[in-house]
Amino acid sequence: MSEHAKSPPDLFPPIEAFADGMLPREAPHSLYWEQSGNPDGQPVLFLHGGPGAGASAAHRRFFDPAHYRIVIFDQRGAGRSTPLGELSANTTPHLIADAEALREHLGIERWLVFGGSWGSTLALAYAEAHPERVTGLILRGIFLCRREEIDWFLYGMRWVFPETWQRFADGVPEDERDDLLRAYHRRLIDPDPAVHMPAARNWSTFEGACSTLLPSPETVADFGRDTMALGLARIEAHYFVNDIFLDQGALLRGVDRIRRIPGVIVQGRYDMVCPIRTAEDLHRAWPEAEYIIVPDAGHSAMEPGIRRALVAATQRFKTYA
Repeated sequence: MSEHAKSPPDLFPPIEAFADGMLPREAPHSLYWEQSGNPDGQPVLFLHGGPGAGASAAHRRFFDPAHYRIVIFDQRGAGRSTPLGELSANTTPHLIADAEALREHLGIERWLVFGGSWGSTLALAYAEAHPERVTGLILRGIFLCRREEIDWFLYGMRWVFPETWQRFADGVPEDERDDLLRAYHRRLIDPDPAVHMPAARNWSTFEGACSTLLPSPETVADFGRDTMALGLARIEAHYFVNDIFLDQGALLRGVDRIRRIPGVIVQGRYDMVCPIRTAEDLHRAWPEAEYIIVPDAGHSAMEPGIRRALVAATQRFKTYA
């Protein structure tokens, strides 16, 4: 374990994708994918958070474009994938199968897998299902989706962000606040935008406001965008209500399947969305992985210390093909 990451370059300069497309899956889903960087480079798969948050051009910048063949896709119902917010045939096993289908579609034999928050969950689930396809794992802001972690998100964060939590709780009637998850879930799956959009914005901006160590109006505004809010809130609630479609503790029990895969765990000390206790549990189960605690960071991948640690990790992983 180390409290400090080395001081690598910050994010790489913005780049454009050299290829993109839509990958048809089970109806009605079609997945947006893109590639950037070096077409002949070391393949890396970026898995976004949420579930439901979608990816952005900024996510290409964690990787040296001269070295990496950067593959990004929006998971079912998220971002540029269609239909936005779709919940049918949207489970963790479906997302694992999507990553495999994309790998085969692009003709990639093995790849480095990079994911933060829910992306760390999906990266672990994918690697445990297909360890032979993974050259390494870079994980940030660890989320294992256990019930205590979901309860922390819904109720525990009020101990640190009481006024932010109160705005979140005020989004449903007082007599429904003893079960915020189901109260929000009912509204988020309502077909009427007048019902689901206010609930989506409340949920998403609550998460955004708690994601950084210092207040970040830009982050909250980004989380409040209609596409982000609807995809993130609706799909998160869907996964949380269903315990992410995996047995409790399955990801920790499956660590033996990835123990020999090189790994890095990057965790903000003051991450309030995915508290450090979860990263510590993963570290204890998987001590072979390098564990980096960033002492002055919260949850967001764009916190200065977090992004430096992630870029340092992608630089080190250039030696793993």
